[in-house]
Amino acid sequence: MSATTDKGSGRGLEIRSIDYVPLNERHGKVSHIGPLWFVSNAQIATLAVGLISITTGGNLIWSLLAIAIGVLVGTLFMAAHSSQGPQLGLPQMIQSRPQFGYIGALLVWLFAYLQYAGFNIFNTILAGQAISESVNFGSQNLWFWVVTIVAVVIALFGYDLIHAFERYLTYLTIIMLALLTIAAVKLAIPAGAYNLADFHMVPFLGQLGVAAGYQISWAIYVSDYSRYLPPASGRGTFRWTFWGSALGGIWVMFLGAYIGAAAGENFETIGSIKSTADQLFGGFGGIALFVAALGLLSVTALNMYGGSLTLISSIDSVRQIRPTLRLRIITISVTALISVVLANLASADFLANFNDFLLLVLYFFIPWTAVNLTDYFIVRKGHYAIAEIFKPDGIYGRWGWPGIISYLVGFVVMIPFFSAGKLFVGFIAHALDGADISLFIGLPVSAGLYWLMTRRIDVEGETRMAKEEADALEAAAHEHLLP
Repeated sequence: MSATTDKGSGRGLEIRSIDYVPLNERHGKVSHIGPLWFVSNAQIATLAVGLISITTGGNLIWSLLAIAIGVLVGTLFMAAHSSQGPQLGLPQMIQSRPQFGYIGALLVWLFAYLQYAGFNIFNTILAGQAISESVNFGSQNLWFWVVTIVAVVIALFGYDLIHAFERYLTYLTIIMLALLTIAAVKLAIPAGAYNLADFHMVPFLGQLGVAAGYQISWAIYVSDYSRYLPPASGRGTFRWTFWGSALGGIWVMFLGAYIGAAAGENFETIGSIKSTADQLFGGFGGIALFVAALGLLSVTALNMYGGSLTLISSIDSVRQIRPTLRLRIITISVTALISVVLANLASADFLANFNDFLLLVLYFFIPWTAVNLTDYFIVRKGHYAIAEIFKPDGIYGRWGWPGIISYLVGFVVMIPFFSAGKLFVGFIAHALDGADISLFIGLPVSAGLYWLMTRRIDVEGETRMAKEEADALEAAAHEHLLP
């Protein structure tokens, strides 16, 4: 077997998808995780997250504090999920089967796929607009297709190319953000922007909750990009994921809050970034937008890659399949086609409404992250019989009722706290003038309930089974790549 095949590739394309990555294929440096998540967060869509407090009446200093606290809290959960990858050698969403069951995991996978496709619509539109504005050539619709095609190629080559692309893009992104920051600090900020006495609870809580929720939204696919690392990389994976993502998120959200405070009601995402950058030197606006578009392109590739894994997982729960290269190509292509077609058809009204809808979709992953992390770190302490995850009648069953019940209860108790623009506002969120603190309700409720319902699980028995099946698991994973 060739060295290329040993790393799960065929003709340069990654073959593995939802299947286990055997120990002899583990490779890469844990430090590569940091650049990947820095660049993924340091892009235009993240900048808009920093505007929540500013647009709802908060001043700049309290907005910055809310962003920092929210990002740090949310990234703790994201990084914890990332550390699961090296230990289990599995993509993120397939790890839900021990908690929700072989079929029950479909409950969260369908919403996960909707999030992948939905966010790619926004990423494609923003990237197309940014490139069109920066190069003054071709229509936005043309660039929608260009962005999609390039992202498909990156996603098809897979794990190693994604890491390499993000790593090299880190240098460009840091230079662009540093120059954009210099330009931003020269903007005229309204009086009282740094007045600590001017505190308003509603915009502060709203900004904190959205920043934390935005970071947690990465959790549904974060260990997809750490699963090829050696098992001993868990702690390092946590650190590099945490600081890479947190620094990228805080830096760009800070820029969003600062530029938004200066622009006031005149803020417009693409236009405001370009005009701010051009104040540093002529032409820098176009350069900044182009580099930012590359960041959006990279996130689009990540969403296609993760969307493919989730779609394959969903199909496998209904009908057992062999995760082949052909299946990867089909599922990535389907995900890409959905995104680019809807991006071309989207109207301004559609985007405004769909943005609120995607906020609702994000709510579905707050109780999921609570259940998944409680199971991994508290209940089973990272010990899983991995071979059983791929068996419809394995020890994890078809329906994991403790996970399903804990998830549903956590989601239901969050509903009164939801605040998704014009689409839905819960009665408690309404009483708080739109502040959304549902994150801090759903997490402890789902986690606590799941812990109570799983106290009788025979973890020692599962651990013994995992050891007994370990050699067969490695052999089966190796056999998957043979013709």
